[in-house]
Amino acid sequence: MIEIGSRARTLPAPPHVVWNSLVEPHRPETHPWLSLLADEVEPRVLTAQKPSHATWSSLWPSRPHDQIHFTLTASPDGGTLLRFTLLTPDEAPDQSKTGHLRKRLNQLLFADLRYSYGH
Repeated sequence: MIEIGSRARTLPAPPHVVWNSLVEPHRPETHPWLSLLADEVEPRVLTAQKPSHATWSSLWPSRPHDQIHFTLTASPDGGTLLRFTLLTPDEAPDQSKTGHLRKRLNQLLFADLRYSYGH
């Protein structure tokens, strides 16, 4: 697997809450956060180990073999340090596409998901 990108940021919710958001992004009692673009599809949860790991299938039909791995650890402030790592068994995309994929994951996780917790 080739690493396309990785980033870690803190979220205000504890790991079990973030894990639930990743594994069930459309739970009725939560604020909607997984708003996909026209060229994206709903991810499937490929693996999940509560509350520390989860893996999604690709969001992009044009890159069906990519995977998004999540690692969650408790942060000192009671929140979660969430790391995503975007991996592919295929060839890495060109620089422009790589930038787009990273930007989308940053937006979804560190803006949209964060704001769903009220921050």
